Amino acid sequence: MQAFDYQTPATVDAAMQAAAREDSKFIAGGQTLLQAMKLGLIAPTALIDLGAIAALKGIEVVDGALRIGAGCTHAEVAASQLVRQHIPALADLAGQIGDRQVRHRGTLGGSLANNDPAACYPAAVLALGATVHTHQRQIAADDYFLGIFSTALDESEMITAVSFPIPEHAGWQKFKQPASRFALVGVFAAKGPAGVRVAVTGAGAHGVFRATGLESRLAADYRAAALAGASLSATELNDDLHGSAAYRAALIPVLAARAVG
Repeated sequence: MQAFDYQTPATVDAAMQAAAREDSKFIAGGQTLLQAMKLGLIAPTALIDLGAIAALKGIEVVDGALRIGAGCTHAEVAASQLVRQHIPALADLAGQIGDRQVRHRGTLGGSLANNDPAACYPAAVLALGATVHTHQRQIAADDYFLGIFSTALDESEMITAVSFPIPEHAGWQKFKQPASRFALVGVFAAKGPAGVRVAVTGAGAHGVFRATGLESRLAADYRAAALAGASLSATELNDDLHGSAAYRAALIPVLAARAVG
């Protein structure tokens, strides 16, 4: 691995000042960044560790939404009594990410900034109609995800928190790739302030997406039975050694029905 400077700012402002340096990178849990550096895919001149910034931590209910700091680890989200009380499906999702080591290092903000097409959090953010807060603005979920590893974040823009509207119903189902534990298909279904929304991760060739056909059925009758006989087109779904596009298309309505319960 190449040489680099390592900085540990204590505030968001200090982190942004450090980020003004050319070729610097923020690091939270480092679950993706460090691997990319080891492989020689990127070579930042400086790493800015966000772990000491208290403002990026904490979980609270604000204006009817569960606000989770970007620096909260997956394990913290999974164990939070507030998350378990208000959005238990989100706690369930966080508790299934990776393995124990990943859950204790990886963070909500890091996952969303990276936007891996098989990551779990994007499905929850999209299905719940969440808002991504950065150090300078707020971005609605529908505007945030732009494609594989692509988001609406500007260069050096930092995620500070995510606000999840508290739903009436929500559920999460994940069909894991056994080795990586990423979602071969993951489905988050919710009925709440943003309406009925079903978001799918792991299956889309362009990343996380909403299954609008399933949403229409559930908007009329929010029960698993409403999805009986539902089907999705395999067009623009992933087709790889782990599963064909047709296989993923068949899995999505099954998992959605289970998520609805």
